[in-house]
Amino acid sequence: MNGIVRPTIDDLRRAADAIKGHVVRTPFVSAPRLAKQLGLASLRLKLENQQFTGSFKDRGAYYKLKSLSADEAKRGVIAMSAGNHAQGVAYHAQRLSIPATIIMPEQTPFTKIERTASYGPRVILKGDSIDAAAIYARELAAKENLVFVHPYDDPYIVAGQGTIGLEILEDDPDLDFLVIPIGGGGLIGGISTAIKALKPGIEIYGVESDLYPSMHHAINEIPPANGGQTLADGIAVKSPGALTRAIVEENVREVLLVDEMAVEQSVGMLIETQRIVAEGAGAAGIAAILCHPPAFKNCKVGVVIGGGNIDSRLLSQILMRTLVMDGRMATLRIEIIDQPGVMSTITKVIGQTGGNIMDITHHRMFIDLPVKRAEVDVLVETRNANHVAEIIEKLEQAGFSTRRLSSRSGEG
Repeated sequence: MNGIVRPTIDDLRRAADAIKGHVVRTPFVSAPRLAKQLGLASLRLKLENQQFTGSFKDRGAYYKLKSLSADEAKRGVIAMSAGNHAQGVAYHAQRLSIPATIIMPEQTPFTKIERTASYGPRVILKGDSIDAAAIYARELAAKENLVFVHPYDDPYIVAGQGTIGLEILEDDPDLDFLVIPIGGGGLIGGISTAIKALKPGIEIYGVESDLYPSMHHAINEIPPANGGQTLADGIAVKSPGALTRAIVEENVREVLLVDEMAVEQSVGMLIETQRIVAEGAGAAGIAAILCHPPAFKNCKVGVVIGGGNIDSRLLSQILMRTLVMDGRMATLRIEIIDQPGVMSTITKVIGQTGGNIMDITHHRMFIDLPVKRAEVDVLVETRNANHVAEIIEKLEQAGFSTRRLSSRSGEG
């Protein structure tokens, strides 16, 4: 492959031979419980979160670096990334003894910077966005004669990611649909090349955040409209690649857009139902099924879980919010007469209904209440939303005006 040309199925096979034993041959697991929840005939998940650096980027990064000439490898490589591509390039450059420079935006989370730096590259923080970092990376590459390793618009990168498609077909060629996240398009470009060459009857859907619909808008000739904070930051790309766009236009049935709540819900569902940790971008395929259920109902679906590099604090927030959305955790605001014995009555009522009190906050200074009345906020662990309603009903019957402060519908 010379220059920016579309990789072929033979290129993907060469990539598979080159990366064998150097990246993880990830499992394509069945997920029957999640399939039932989503209304599917069957569901299989390609677990790229099990790669050494936590994402599919290991594949393309290794294959690209392995393709370098001796002179290019000696000069060294440079890449711009705020996360997974940075780690993939840094890790495999270290393994191959290739000098590496990684340009990351100045606002990149410390954990991602430290993880990337742990593989030994020169890390430079530059610019307020990935686009600004990319401009600087190009300038530095020219100045220092470094090989620029693009995160997606490179035939070796695309071919490396496409090895996922070969593995999927080896494990289960009997799918109706395959759902793949899209950032710049390297992942879906590579996988769709394999699928359409070997099993063209499988329809491919791409997925993007509705805050960053760059590929969707490009192929539908809609003016760009990107921006905002998204949980799916791994696919928050403002401009798709020219190479990858051409592949998507030919191979992909449709690019679906998903909202933030669906992405969050999908991260929660994967860990709750399948015990699989996925970052927002990695869970985007599940979000697509949640947002567009008629397209997949009663079908055999495969979903690529692209990565699992999610911040632990963010994951803990999502898990707690999942409990709230599912009705297994609720904050109840209860109006009381501020006198001895009332609190014991409230706890007794909640206990008799099977609720588990996690925390209580007493409010006496709310000026919209009479001086002899107060409110308490009670955080209760429950079985489900119906159980919450039962607890509220019992409290009302005991004479306590009660409302829920947090719910899926946002009441309170």
